[in-house]
Amino acid sequence: MHIQFVELQNFRKLKTIHIDFAKTTTVFVGANNSGKTSAMVALGHFLIDPDRFTLNDFTLSMQSRINALGQKWIDDKDKQDFAPALADWVELLPSLDIWISVSDDELHHVNHLLPSLEWSGGLLGVRMRLEPDDLEELCKDYQQAIMAAADTKAAAVAQGAAAAGLELWPRNLTDFLDKKLRQYLRIRSYILDPAAIAAPENGVAKPQPIPASSEAIDTDLFKGLIRIDEIDAQRGFTDRVAKREEGEAQEKQVRKKLTEQLRTYYKRHLDPSELPEPSDLGALAAIDSAQASFDDKLKTAFASAIKEVEDLGYPGITDPRLTISTKLRPQDGLDHDTAVQYEVHCHAPGSGIKLRLPEEYNGLGYQNLISIVFRLMSFRDAWMQVGKARKRAASGKAEEFTLPPLHLVLVEEPEAHLHAQVQQVFIRKAYDILRKHDDLGVKTDFSTQLVVSTHSSHIAHECDFECLRYFRRLQARSSGEVPTSTVVNLSEVFGPADDTAKFVERYLKSTHCDLFFADAAILVEGAAERMLVPHFIRNGYDFLHARYITLLEIGGSHAQRLRPLLEHLGLLSLVITDLDAGDADGKAVQPALGAGQKTNNSTLKGWIPELELVDDLLNALPEKKVLVSADFFLVRVAYQGGIKLANGETAYPYTFEDALVFDNLELFKAMKGGGLVAKARAAAGSTANVKDLGAALFKAIDKGDKAKFALDVLFYESPKALKVPGYIAEGLSWLEEQLKLKKEEILPAATSEAVA
Repeated sequence: MHIQFVELQNFRKLKTIHIDFAKTTTVFVGANNSGKTSAMVALGHFLIDPDRFTLNDFTLSMQSRINALGQKWIDDKDKQDFAPALADWVELLPSLDIWISVSDDELHHVNHLLPSLEWSGGLLGVRMRLEPDDLEELCKDYQQAIMAAADTKAAAVAQGAAAAGLELWPRNLTDFLDKKLRQYLRIRSYILDPAAIAAPENGVAKPQPIPASSEAIDTDLFKGLIRIDEIDAQRGFTDRVAKREEGEAQEKQVRKKLTEQLRTYYKRHLDPSELPEPSDLGALAAIDSAQASFDDKLKTAFASAIKEVEDLGYPGITDPRLTISTKLRPQDGLDHDTAVQYEVHCHAPGSGIKLRLPEEYNGLGYQNLISIVFRLMSFRDAWMQVGKARKRAASGKAEEFTLPPLHLVLVEEPEAHLHAQVQQVFIRKAYDILRKHDDLGVKTDFSTQLVVSTHSSHIAHECDFECLRYFRRLQARSSGEVPTSTVVNLSEVFGPADDTAKFVERYLKSTHCDLFFADAAILVEGAAERMLVPHFIRNGYDFLHARYITLLEIGGSHAQRLRPLLEHLGLLSLVITDLDAGDADGKAVQPALGAGQKTNNSTLKGWIPELELVDDLLNALPEKKVLVSADFFLVRVAYQGGIKLANGETAYPYTFEDALVFDNLELFKAMKGGGLVAKARAAAGSTANVKDLGAALFKAIDKGDKAKFALDVLFYESPKALKVPGYIAEGLSWLEEQLKLKKEEILPAATSEAVA
């Protein structure tokens, strides 16, 4: 049994989304403000604590429609046939559909979820919806509140008060619910029909409508079926909190996280004084012996003090006598601030001294890692009722002894305070920790699903594509709407056994996964561009420099392999590549107009702009270099074009390196350095003829070390002094303008100005 997918509606910016769950670990990735946290919060609201809901959890565009309903209640309140209808609310309310895959031998767990007696295995669905508990009562109380506010304002005006512009609560229905939401709304559940499942379209879920005849169920349908635990991102591992009181600076210790966790775990699973087992008797005997010895010591120590009290006439004849006794409990040893300590290695041989520090003296990263791992262990052992928990349940002291067959664990942003390597170790080991039990492991009687949201490219790097769910931001399409998100299942981007999928996953594994958290991507041809383009951006494109952009060195022959991934991510992209002119035999040649040359670049031939003749590429208009797709997804290609020189001639560079030289001729004539820089210097100073210069540069670059060339340029010349090659400058300016447009809340029309 496992959760196959969930569909979420009207929760914050998640208007209608479909999220596939992996059988083991699912990782939410995406740029800032893409909806990852909202999805985690929604799961917590619906599945753990509905009292967390506030009005701000409703999708903002729904609030105007809620206010329109409230106004209708006011306008129609005196009509005889007026009655509020739940049908008016259905499309506005937050809801969560959970679809669980159940095998034939697990039917006994889900009898209460069966849609019909004919169901014989497969998917079972439940919709959980936050809806008015008593719609008529809500309507009546809102009408009364509106009338009371109007009467108060009218009375104030009658008494001469300046209340004309004053707005009293409630101004509208959302204002009313902002204070009263928990009083009037509650979670209700509905059984869904597996035969009515519809696949999402363009990333947008198609939840099935609930028939009007369906009856809501108020009970928790997942009780005893799914155990749900969560670790939120607000773990607060601050060492101390400064506090000022009466002019004095005082320090107040914050609560000890690890100490509390160990104490709770001990009381729940290990405490020998509760429901003791034979193995506990030794510890209990030692405690009794220690208590008796301590009592004798206390009586001796307090004897003189008690004698002084007795000399004052107490106790009298009928008064109880004063004595001293103790009660030692096993958990008392953990009930203090320094219960958790870290032992520091002492290198003094034979000293026998163990140096220890309290928990707050360890680094925040280690505290966080230990805390998360210990909580995962606690979740697992509480689910499996390890130790005293199982004995307590068997004795009837627990609410439920039956173990839920499914365990769902939600972890939000585990990367806090953890350095990169620890983040990678955590995501590799977290699921194994949740399964480390004799009844779990690889057995299938009980299932565990771990859901993690992250901003860390290091965590994403450690996960297979089949685990990643990318949250893609969408701008509003019209006034009155709000930006929303969809979710991309990255395991479905390429299809099964696809060579391109293998290449892309291997490539990203060998580089990084910043792509999943970026505002835009720049794909470059080689090492020289990878080193110099960031300097161009830093020194000439301030807005671009302030955005989250990932730069990938992919090469002209492989850039198009990323096309399916970029299109699914909807990531604004700039591809900087080379013209790669070739003769009739495909041999690389210096570019020239009218020579019948063809490009050898697969990206230019097969992706953008889908042109093969060099003449066509050199004469292509700017809009031909842009691929426009739905939902403001744009890709632009930038490759070498003609460069006007000071003598009026036009040069046609072949690669980035000769384009950089042509655009910085005077600079290279005086630039120091050896290797390719020296050859460029010699070529630039030897002739003023553009054809000969181009041929000399082409020959030099053909066998030169391009990475060393870029390093030499950076060493001998300030990047600020370099003029950005024209084709790259055009591409970066285009990317900057598109990112400025994406800052707008409303999706701009796809005009020639937008894509030029």
